Amino acid sequence: MAVALTGPRRVAPKPKQKIPDYLIYEIIDGKPIYYKGYRDVLTGKKTNTEIMGASGLQSIIVYYLTAMISRFIDEDRYTVLVSEPGVHINHRDNVSNDIAIFDQAVLPGSKISKKYVDVPPKIAIEVDIDADVESMTETGYIYKKTRKLLDFGVETVFWVLTEAQAVIVANKDRIETVDWNRDIMLMDGQPFNIGAYLQKKGIVVE
Repeated sequence: MAVALTGPRRVAPKPKQKIPDYLIYEIIDGKPIYYKGYRDVLTGKKTNTEIMGASGLQSIIVYYLTAMISRFIDEDRYTVLVSEPGVHINHRDNVSNDIAIFDQAVLPGSKISKKYVDVPPKIAIEVDIDADVESMTETGYIYKKTRKLLDFGVETVFWVLTEAQAVIVANKDRIETVDWNRDIMLMDGQPFNIGAYLQKKGIVVE
């Protein structure tokens, strides 16, 4: 005897597409944070190199800050790492910075290897957000990553945000947002002024 179905036939869910490890930008709280635009790579709209490259504006800001730091930094006291140095905080958190300034007593040459650095920089500098942060919002990501860096022992974290034309300056005591046209103290009495540098180079940011 035939039995009538009383409801719609259940369709088995499609298995989730595995996301390649090379699209992981960072790991925070044990969860992978992917590069911004990784979905376009999965659908074939872009290549992984297209989403991992920095814009011209981001690149010149990183160059300006790196060049400025190189003019005053005491090489006997500090080590400067650039090009997104990875920082291993613990087994659940691996993050990166655009520029990181380390006290040489904390990061002697003997501790630099092919692995992520596992000690805190004195200063961490970020230029924009390269991660896909849809699940936590940009503000949530900035605050979570900043707090982890500060708790790890970083003295000051700087976020340069090109869309807002502002710099977030965070330390243990306070977090403030400053117009990037103002002089902002980096360290050892040395200020930087991104707006002034871009104006000198004839770069207009809409």
